[in-house]
Amino acid sequence: MLKKLKNFEKRLAEYYKEEENKKVAIFYTVLRFLVILCLIREIFMGNYHNVFLCLLTLVLFVIPFFVEDKLKVSIPNVLEIIILLFIFSAEILGEIQNFYNIIPNWDTILHTLNGFLAAAIGFSLIDILNRTDKFNFELSPIFVALVSFCFSMTVGVVWEFFEFSADNILKTDMQKDTIVNQISSVNLKNANAFDPEIIKDINKTEIYYGNDMITISDGYLDIGIIDTMEDLLVNFIGALFFSILGYFYIKKRDKYKGIEHFIPKKKKLKV
Repeated sequence: MLKKLKNFEKRLAEYYKEEENKKVAIFYTVLRFLVILCLIREIFMGNYHNVFLCLLTLVLFVIPFFVEDKLKVSIPNVLEIIILLFIFSAEILGEIQNFYNIIPNWDTILHTLNGFLAAAIGFSLIDILNRTDKFNFELSPIFVALVSFCFSMTVGVVWEFFEFSADNILKTDMQKDTIVNQISSVNLKNANAFDPEIIKDINKTEIYYGNDMITISDGYLDIGIIDTMEDLLVNFIGALFFSILGYFYIKKRDKYKGIEHFIPKKKKLKV
């Protein structure tokens, strides 16, 4: 096991020494150094949950290399840098440094970017197959864009499944709660879906559990559903945006070459 790990580290070092990967190597080295500093800090503070997140981040950092090495695809430098920054922003800044609560819309920005990136990956998978000589058919640009969009939305939905499962099984709070001032519910009276009880201008909610009580100021506590739907909505926007760009890219590749910075391609075999 130790020998395999050393070989992996050696191949990883060789990968980042290649001329075309030197720019990515700078970002990778800096971000990895920051994560290791954070890891040491969390160990001394005894925050072992955050220690796990740091270790997870270090593992996620090598996924682009692993994908290129095993699947024989080439990930553009721009896309690889964005992926590394995305992982760092989500795990280290978002979770450990609490940017999700400190900076407004931090979660929304990341989910929008996730929709865009996932659509780019889904697009590349279909586009690579579409341009392979082994296949006797060619998919239309609109179909490739549609598959790209659906792939991204599927990734977004699966992630929300994961958040929901973590909150219910591990008792985390990945689906962040939202304070609202108005609710409508048929459970407050015997009514159907078209005649719910509407309560407006909620200014305080009291929750009793056992002999204890907690007061929520400024409204009613929505448990996760608004956060989930907002995440899926912005994932939809990111996926749609890239799918449209991908459609025009297939139609006129020479005119939209800038999009190639976000699209993994099949590696050219070295002779």
